[in-house]
Amino acid sequence: MARATARHILVPTEEKCNELKAAIQGGADFAQVAKDNSTCPSSRQGGDLGSFGPGQMVKEFDTVVFSAPLNEVQGPVKTQFGYHLLEVTSRQD
Repeated sequence: MARATARHILVPTEEKCNELKAAIQGGADFAQVAKDNSTCPSSRQGGDLGSFGPGQMVKEFDTVVFSAPLNEVQGPVKTQFGYHLLEVTSRQD
């Protein structure tokens, strides 16, 4: 069964999401940006969500995690929780 590890940043607005994505692409550390800005409890671990399989996360999240290139920041991804930046750190198909 497919498994992935990923980290994310959750914020309430698309504007904030784009601002943080630009900061990360400009060299800011993803984990530090997550700790400083994410509203998800995973922010304490730098946004690390650990390992999970398809169907364990919301559909919009799953779609990106199981198709995006590794180690590239994706987003904004809108879900019922807000706007996410996602980075898939590993995947086994």
